[in-house]
Amino acid sequence: MGKRVAIIGAGVSGLATIRSCLEEGLEPTCFEKSEDIGGLWKFSDHAEEGRASIYQSVFSNSSKEMMCFPDFPYPDHFPNFMHNNKIQEYITVFAKEKDLLKYIQFKTLVSSVNKRPDFSVTGQWDVTTERDGKKESTIFDAVLICSGHHVYPNLPKESFPGLKLFKGKCFHSREYKEPGIFKGKRVLVIGLGNSGCDIATELSRTAKQVIISSRSGSWVISRVWDDGYPWDMVFVNRFETFLKNNLPKAISDWWYKKKMNAKFKHENYGLMPLNGTLRKEPVFNDELPACILCGTVSIKPNVKEFTETSAIFEDGTVFEAIDCVIFATGYGYVYPFFDESIIKSRNNEITLFKDIFPPSLEKPTLGIIGLVQSLGAAIPTVDLQARWAVKVVKGTCTLPSITDMMNDIDKKMRERLKWFGTSNTMQTDYINYMDELASFIGAKPNIPWLFLTDPKLAVEVFFGPCSPYQFRLVGPGKWPGARKAILTQWDRTLKPMKTRAVGTPLKPCLLCRWVRLLALPILVVAIFLAWIQ
Repeated sequence: MGKRVAIIGAGVSGLATIRSCLEEGLEPTCFEKSEDIGGLWKFSDHAEEGRASIYQSVFSNSSKEMMCFPDFPYPDHFPNFMHNNKIQEYITVFAKEKDLLKYIQFKTLVSSVNKRPDFSVTGQWDVTTERDGKKESTIFDAVLICSGHHVYPNLPKESFPGLKLFKGKCFHSREYKEPGIFKGKRVLVIGLGNSGCDIATELSRTAKQVIISSRSGSWVISRVWDDGYPWDMVFVNRFETFLKNNLPKAISDWWYKKKMNAKFKHENYGLMPLNGTLRKEPVFNDELPACILCGTVSIKPNVKEFTETSAIFEDGTVFEAIDCVIFATGYGYVYPFFDESIIKSRNNEITLFKDIFPPSLEKPTLGIIGLVQSLGAAIPTVDLQARWAVKVVKGTCTLPSITDMMNDIDKKMRERLKWFGTSNTMQTDYINYMDELASFIGAKPNIPWLFLTDPKLAVEVFFGPCSPYQFRLVGPGKWPGARKAILTQWDRTLKPMKTRAVGTPLKPCLLCRWVRLLALPILVVAIFLAWIQ
């Protein structure tokens, strides 16, 4: 075995990193605080300190074909959007199939990660762990942090005057598990993200009244997209990304807002984001619009202040006799086991090259896997992050100079502010980011070459879903089954819905909708030319 690599966390990021280490001949040791793998997807009926926590009813926001490991499709009978226990089942099978469990030390807490005295020469780290009350320190050649960013809740109580006076219950959404105890209650949910909307719609069936308070609004879209296909199988594709990056911004913004408003007008529902042109991560909720129509959930602006029993909103309206306030206000990026100035090297903000490596380290032997957000699924993202990061640790890929890395970070930050705004500085464009990482390791598909050599595959790759299999088509880690997986991805998408035969299942025509889209401006131009003649 080669260099010794410490991996912190055995969720999907940790498993991807263990596998990547083994592929590169490195020696991984993964430390997991709990007694099982899965991380965020491992449900527990109570919130545990230092671990991600989900509620019992959580389903995936990405469809199965878009959120698998790139060489390990989900079983074709699995539903397209899966309950958390289905995802945990898949993760467990993957770990056993790839023989990863023997590299994990369970019930082991990483208490500190420190540079060795000779770090500038060796790049090594002292990793101190605790298990059964005993501490142990071990030297590692590299450390890859895979502990996720849904662990330490952001609870901005200081932003809400009078909250200390409030006499009802008040807690973060990570502590929410199921709706039964809220029967007949009046509940205020603060935050219009995925968790806030999920919890509010679930509570609307049992609670007496539910109100969501939103500071800036959100786009709310359905998992069911055009013609009933999964949203990301239609929305996340290379051609659409090409248009977004090359059309004038005014046209791109108009097209984006048109798609977001395709099912209902957000202005009418009180959901419209304050800046509708930003590519703020949308909320995936199929029930919220219907709940608003039926009056079981109401949307209000930000809370101006609390009293002992009520909330006064910025529009002057009041929600009285509140029993409970649930803060669905996201999470902070906290790594208590090492000096965070390493990754917060400027303005106390996280500064990472390609969202993985701290640029100021003398040796590139520490990386963070999974600290990025995009419209793409987490599993293929962390798989590609891990593949590149491990090659950097091994020395087969090198990083640019500190100056070049900082310039790249500045450039990317300007782009993010333009597309996503100041509140989403960890947001990135999925396909561009994946292509960038893939190009570092020689795994980026060559689209023009594909059109010349394999037109059938090229059409699926460019106009169809940008599914994870694309990043195991070529280069190191190439999977022989990638081509077949891409060409059959719609078969696996339709399979679990064919429980009642009513005709031949209809796959989408990848080119038809774009031909229809382009036909309108061509028709307008033709009419104009005919008119001026």
